[in-house]
Amino acid sequence: MDNVKGGHLARSAAMLCQEPAFRLYLDRAQSVKGNVNIPNGTHTEEDARDLITTACQISSRAELDHNVRAATKFRQIKAHFQRWKSRQGRREAEPQ
Repeated sequence: MDNVKGGHLARSAAMLCQEPAFRLYLDRAQSVKGNVNIPNGTHTEEDARDLITTACQISSRAELDHNVRAATKFRQIKAHFQRWKSRQGRREAEPQ
């Protein structure tokens, strides 16, 4: 899919990769998945992009706007992150 133009989903994915909280989510998720301690701040913006393109089986985020299966997977990733982020916010708000 050369010269595919990205639209809303591609921009959304790019913004997500820039978000420090998403990269922290990846650090935590990889720690749990691999049963290892991955320090906070390990995942870079490029790592986040690579994770999305690999998980969605695409070569470019622009394909998210043209591939239904990839778009569905991206929305799942984003939804999991949003739930995780919501839980983090509730934990921080709990009285100690």
